[in-house]
Amino acid sequence: MKRRVNWDLVRLYVITAEENHPGKSMTDVMEQTLIGGAGMLQLRNKTGSKAEVLEQARALRVLTRRYGVPFIVNDYPDIALQADADGVHLGQGDTSVQEARALLGDDKIIGVSTHCIEHAMQAERDGADYIGVGPVFPTATKPGKAAVTTAYVSEAALRVNIPFVAIGGITPHNAQSVIAAGAKRLCAVSAIVGSQNPAEVCRELLRLLHEGERLLEGADRDAAKKAQRRLSADGASVTVMLNGNRYDTRAANLEALLTELGQLDKRLVAELGGEIVPRVRFHETALAEGQRIELIQFVGGG
Repeated sequence: MKRRVNWDLVRLYVITAEENHPGKSMTDVMEQTLIGGAGMLQLRNKTGSKAEVLEQARALRVLTRRYGVPFIVNDYPDIALQADADGVHLGQGDTSVQEARALLGDDKIIGVSTHCIEHAMQAERDGADYIGVGPVFPTATKPGKAAVTTAYVSEAALRVNIPFVAIGGITPHNAQSVIAAGAKRLCAVSAIVGSQNPAEVCRELLRLLHEGERLLEGADRDAAKKAQRRLSADGASVTVMLNGNRYDTRAANLEALLTELGQLDKRLVAELGGEIVPRVRFHETALAEGQRIELIQFVGGG
């Protein structure tokens, strides 16, 4: 058997978080997400015993089979195997992809959490089937972890060849900016399982995804032409440090770079070498090899 998921059907990925719904059973809450259209579920239990995690995994395996949805276990390849889950999701400090593959075989899915493009490229080389990209926004699910912003989402959309899921602090109020940055799949945790109506939140996020897809399809040709016009005249690429990560671009100036990343119309502050660049100067601010660029996005308000 080959490990395969129809990723066109996986637009919304939901992770368990029992602390967000006290008094409600995990299976009841997760079934509501499936009713709302969740395309993949993950069991994440960082505090329970392995026996407890296995019991939960078996219960969710029964539930997800009933709805025909892939089921993933976080952290534990052995429990994924025992529960006959569809795969496992690994963090940066967990079992390696190679070790998990040796245990699970080729018919299981392996996902990896990534926080920068280097993590993403490594996971792809290691044979991961998909990656998580985040945390996009600050989130209690990953305390102390700096947000990667939508800049990393845009970079992943441009450079990663395997499916990715944007994750971290995503809600119906900020999802549009993540989708506009290039995310085709979203993962939400507390915004869904902590709500009074998980099914309705799922439907709203899926509506935003479908709406964003239609808008992007209509804008793709114009955006491509606009970006092409702003490429450096000689076609040479430069490597800049974008939010602390190496990024190769053929953009000649800051405006072209933001167009390439899908960020030109966003509310953000751009810093080059520690100096804030006014938006009116984006088009005249040339990029140079090794330049340090920080993009800070503002979300919400009111």
